[in-house]
Amino acid sequence: MMSTPLIHIVDDDDSLRTAVLRLLSASGYEARGYASTGDFLLHANLEGPGCLLLDLNLPGPSGLELQEELLRRGVTLPVVFLTGRAGVPESVRAMKSGAEDFLTKPVERQTLLEALDRALARDASQRAARDGAERLLARFRRLTPRERDVFERIVIGRLNKQIADELGIAERTVKLQRAQLMEKLGVGSAAELGRFAERLKSLSP
Repeated sequence: MMSTPLIHIVDDDDSLRTAVLRLLSASGYEARGYASTGDFLLHANLEGPGCLLLDLNLPGPSGLELQEELLRRGVTLPVVFLTGRAGVPESVRAMKSGAEDFLTKPVERQTLLEALDRALARDASQRAARDGAERLLARFRRLTPRERDVFERIVIGRLNKQIADELGIAERTVKLQRAQLMEKLGVGSAAELGRFAERLKSLSP
């Protein structure tokens, strides 16, 4: 079961952090606050769904440094920056590193909520894509080595007889393994098998 998305607020301004937490709670969001990068990295669940509302200027490592550390760790939580002061270089650096938005304080309530909604939608989309890829790979891993041999030849257009000749097996064996692999992959036609192969190829590094 998918857990409720959580908005992580990293800001060393206690009054602002409290105000934003109250706003988000009143607007129906789940949120949690942190006073520093270290506090966030120590206590936050980096694997769960959600997004990050991040100040730029923090005690210790900055918001930009936290964003880059999350990227190094492979954490894909979308980031919305909310900061009191920042120059063009900082905003450009943040957006190049994948920030969803870069807002300045004070920010209008609707502008903030819209940015967070986009970040949450992006996170949900990313997670759905990863889940779909994992299901695809799990189906492919069910194939035996011989079924994979047959699969690879089917998708490049080999006929059953050609596959039998190449693998040194009977044509009826190829037909049987073709039926078995299609059942394991959950496809019902050659066209579906081709689409499965294209999706699988797109996941290759």
